[in-house]
Amino acid sequence: MLTFIKLGGSLITNKRVESSFRESVVVRLAQEVQAALVADPELQILIGHGSGSFGHFAAHQFRTIEGVHTLEEWRGFAQVATVAAELNDLVARILQGEGVPVWRIQPSASVISRNHVIVQMALEPLRQALRHRLVPLVYGDVAIDEVLGGTIISTETVFFYLAQYLPVERILLLGEVDGVYNQNKQAIPHITPENFQAIKDALGGSAGVDVTGGMETKVRDMLALTQTLPNLSIRILNGNIPGLLQQTLLGQAQPGTLIHANAERRES
Repeated sequence: MLTFIKLGGSLITNKRVESSFRESVVVRLAQEVQAALVADPELQILIGHGSGSFGHFAAHQFRTIEGVHTLEEWRGFAQVATVAAELNDLVARILQGEGVPVWRIQPSASVISRNHVIVQMALEPLRQALRHRLVPLVYGDVAIDEVLGGTIISTETVFFYLAQYLPVERILLLGEVDGVYNQNKQAIPHITPENFQAIKDALGGSAGVDVTGGMETKVRDMLALTQTLPNLSIRILNGNIPGLLQQTLLGQAQPGTLIHANAERRES
């Protein structure tokens, strides 16, 4: 089973403090991924992570997501790419150090987008990585855009594109909350096209600087993906709970909020 895991930027960094890194959180999550891979040799994993307080501060300063045209904006574009890669290096070193065989795949090296939507990305390196039991590691990055010159692509945007070409069955989105909360601050067990309209007003933005949108944007994008791929299940869960990622990967827990296309579906 191929599973995409996103380590949210708010989970692995303090998004209120520029270039802050929560090393201990990433170490623990890396250990859980490695334990799951050992326990289930058939498990295939692709990991992505947000840019958190690394890329988002620079991207906010230069308004990169709105487009890149002037000399100053292109220099800002390059700066965003550099700081996003710095965080990716920190994450990759920890994953490798805990035994996870990650291969860093830089999205901006091959992505072409059109008005924020990816239309091209090199897939063969990812396929080869999975074929040889490696764990591809992608991240939120900059991209050349045919309409905007340049822009920001989120990890969810990368996942959205890759899910259409790779045989992914599950996507796990790890953040700092127990799922998608309703107005009473309780996790909503399921989100489908049928109930999304009723709950979307309760969805707020993420804490700290986030140039790629808050929770509503993430849920809307993931729900659209499940409508394109109805057998796909997506969970939003709390990455701060020790052991929960490992249990979820091994099918021993079904935490958080499940996003799916089928109103009759209740498990993944």
